[in-house]
Amino acid sequence: MDFQELKHTLYSAVISDTLDSMGYLNQVLSSGIRPLDDSMILCGLARVGIYMKIYHDDEKVNVYEHEIALIDSLQPNEVAVLLCHQHHEIAPWGELLSTRSQYLKAGGCLTDGSVRDVKRIRHMNFSVFAGNIGPLDSKHRGKLMWYDVPGKIHGVDVNSGDFVFGDVDGVVIVPQKIKAEVVGKALQKAQEENQVRVMLENGVSLAKAFERHGIL
Repeated sequence: MDFQELKHTLYSAVISDTLDSMGYLNQVLSSGIRPLDDSMILCGLARVGIYMKIYHDDEKVNVYEHEIALIDSLQPNEVAVLLCHQHHEIAPWGELLSTRSQYLKAGGCLTDGSVRDVKRIRHMNFSVFAGNIGPLDSKHRGKLMWYDVPGKIHGVDVNSGDFVFGDVDGVVIVPQKIKAEVVGKALQKAQEENQVRVMLENGVSLAKAFERHGIL
């Protein structure tokens, strides 16, 4: 996949419509997860990490061990998908992880937890979508226990290798087994929507445009 091309060509709505047409009706995250900036686009392959809520910190244990391992292993265009079970007191993402991930050419971060250092991340223009913003460290509050295992975020199943796409309208998870088919069909639908837009701009009625393309 040419992820840079997909970022400029696709959008969450056309991917969602494509999934609907294939019978996959529960692949869009709820509106509670938002980009740090409306211009950000999340596009890449998921790397799933699952956090557990904790209530103390043992100084003999490195609570960041698995988190560091996951981030350091990110490949170009991979998206860290960090599942905190919507515990917003856990902020697994911040400026330093963004800096390392950007160097690795990762695709961004998606989390149902919180994110901090927002001003710096926005300045970096690194794509982060999160359930909340807050200054709390994950230490004392949460620990990444497993990664590259199946998970669920806002009711949507997610696995490492799934295609993740997010923009200002929302975030869509495309299962790995159908990602090539979905992307191909979504690109075709986007092209057809462009044709319909031109027709409407030139005065063609909605009824005529829909009759010709079946798109609205």
